[in-house]
Amino acid sequence: MHRPIDESGHGTGEGRGPAPVPPHRPHPTGPGDLTDARHAPGDGVPDPGRVDPRVLGALLARHGWRRRGGAAGRYGRWTPPGGGPGSGGTSLLVPDSLAFPDSEELIGEALTALARSATPAAREVLTGLAVPSDEIRWWREVPPGPAGTVPWPVQEQLRSAARRILLAGALAVRGRAGYHGSRHRAAALAALEPVVVATDPGGRALTAFLPLPPGRPVAVRLHHALHAAREAVDYQRATGGMDAFDSAVGAGVSRELTEALVALVRGTEGVRIALAWAPAAGTPEGCAARPEPVEFSPGDLPALREASARYLTGEPSLPVRITGAVVRLRRSGPRGEGTVKLRVLGGAEVGHVRVVLDEEAYRTAGHAHLVGLPIRVAGRLESRGGFRRLTDPSGVVPVQVDEAERDRLMKSMHENLDFFEEACGPGE
Repeated sequence: MHRPIDESGHGTGEGRGPAPVPPHRPHPTGPGDLTDARHAPGDGVPDPGRVDPRVLGALLARHGWRRRGGAAGRYGRWTPPGGGPGSGGTSLLVPDSLAFPDSEELIGEALTALARSATPAAREVLTGLAVPSDEIRWWREVPPGPAGTVPWPVQEQLRSAARRILLAGALAVRGRAGYHGSRHRAAALAALEPVVVATDPGGRALTAFLPLPPGRPVAVRLHHALHAAREAVDYQRATGGMDAFDSAVGAGVSRELTEALVALVRGTEGVRIALAWAPAAGTPEGCAARPEPVEFSPGDLPALREASARYLTGEPSLPVRITGAVVRLRRSGPRGEGTVKLRVLGGAEVGHVRVVLDEEAYRTAGHAHLVGLPIRVAGRLESRGGFRRLTDPSGVVPVQVDEAERDRLMKSMHENLDFFEEACGPGE
């Protein structure tokens, strides 16, 4: 589903981590299983027979639960974050393995208790069991509102910035660039569709679950990119030089990522981003087994903004030969050059481009549109404007397509006929 990525030479990798915890029975493996696993008929919890107790224990520990005794080698008693003996909180009895006759029953009781618990940490554990996922968690230190609450716009800022960081990671999986613009955006957004999000009730934290296997390339790329961004900021603040941001592009740092980090940090006293691997799958090669959280503060904003501007101006235009369907034609009069908008069918990883054509090429594009044919044109895809404009066009020719595609293009043309006539003007 994703192109292979180079995991070597970036970030804080500590080599290959411990071997994955082998599940005793298979877990659900895709977002389609989430509803079934979390709302199974009869009890509303995952099937105890499909839960590896070691995975359950790892998720409990990850989300702040504490193991407080139990028979060594047989089971452990877990209490929720902030809880303790006599605290009155939920207490779970979790077996260490499935080797004992009552193991499945104990797991079932633990899952039921999690489903009934009001703590967000319980919901996050159930989500991690339902869909084995790598997890990315964001924290923002923001001034409290009335009664310690976080205002709704501040919560939306967290969600928006987190979404932009995930998109930057997905774009970097498709290709490394200082500025992606509109390139690869559709594929990157599609890669994020399975992501599940859990919000902390306090509004200061958010967790994204990236299901395996499709979400792992994004998690791995962000692991390297965030650490590379942190190192580049440190270098800039220490020396004033921006060279580290240039080399950080190879790790996945881009304008999209630096802009997302600016949006995340702005208005806060500091932010922290932590990543944890799915316990059932283990540590990816070249990554730290337990990555250290990455922190950014308001003092980092000047460096991030400077890097963002540098990436915007530094990304070169690209020579391309695009095949595209004409979806809009416009010019100021019945003669002369005009602007054509193309829906890209091949030749570039963008959805649409605009190109200014001379009179003869514009007429060729108009005729191709009328008969339901795409055109082919060579030029340079300009980074200014997000790689949405083609300059220095040449070689505009219609392209033959199969009947099905031609019929579809003709249908699209007829649906927009009024606009086409208005755009062409009288005499065309």
